[in-house]
Amino acid sequence: MTSVLDKPIKAPAFQGVGLRRRFTDLTATVLVTLSVLVALVPLVWVLWTVIARGLPALMSQTWFTHSLSGLSASAEGGGVYHALIGTLLQGLVCAALAVPIGLFVAVYLVEYAGNSKLGKLTTFMVDILSGVPSIVAALFIYALWIATFGFPKSAFAVSLALVLLMVPVVVRSTEEMLRIVPNDLREASYALGVPKWKTIARIVVPTALPGIITGVMLALARVLGETAPLLILVGYAPFINFNLFGGEMGTLPGVMVAEMNNPTDAGSNRIWGAALTLILLIAILNIIAKVIGHFASVRNK
Repeated sequence: MTSVLDKPIKAPAFQGVGLRRRFTDLTATVLVTLSVLVALVPLVWVLWTVIARGLPALMSQTWFTHSLSGLSASAEGGGVYHALIGTLLQGLVCAALAVPIGLFVAVYLVEYAGNSKLGKLTTFMVDILSGVPSIVAALFIYALWIATFGFPKSAFAVSLALVLLMVPVVVRSTEEMLRIVPNDLREASYALGVPKWKTIARIVVPTALPGIITGVMLALARVLGETAPLLILVGYAPFINFNLFGGEMGTLPGVMVAEMNNPTDAGSNRIWGAALTLILLIAILNIIAKVIGHFASVRNK
């Protein structure tokens, strides 16, 4: 005989998943998986094509140690040492100018702006700047730096144009990283009598530093492959030029543009080799950013 105490007071809350819900969940899983596979197909295809066609050029012993100076269009050999140096120089100058500006703007928007008119105007201008095409940025720098101020075409002018493209990306990524820092950390610091500026410098920014570094590297990767500023603000040179303020300078995108009209196999090898080198350069920068961000997060723990 079953006792009254042995009977459940009410039905269990979990009744099991019905057939319709299981079918819906399976359908959603299949659709999401297929979407990921469809997105991966062109990515893998592009990577495979670039690696297959550009790897022979990278296997050359002179690819990273020589320039293309003195070589004819059909001559084999040479390398992209000059273009690699030019790309790195322009990227470093661009980062040196864009990162502090983007960081300070993001700190202002998150920590100081609130609902002020200046904060809303700044956000609006960052949104507009993030959608500006690279050729428009190049034309603006040409009109201001070269036509108005009278400076010559140079790699530094290219870096200035890249700054306009990099700043909004740095601002947006840094702003999001600062917003996810818990307010409890700020309030605890204020409760101990720490000034706001020191709280931001010693607590908020170090906490968000791994994400900020990742955003900076993504922004730098975006601008390293831009071609329009190179065509408008500086000419391509097949030799090494370390002068950022005068003379033509070779870059990896410049190599691809210069060899585009070269119908020989040597030109095709240089184009694919430069493309693969640019991809490897961006990958190395992102790996360095991940390592720096990992050590920064470990240090903050």
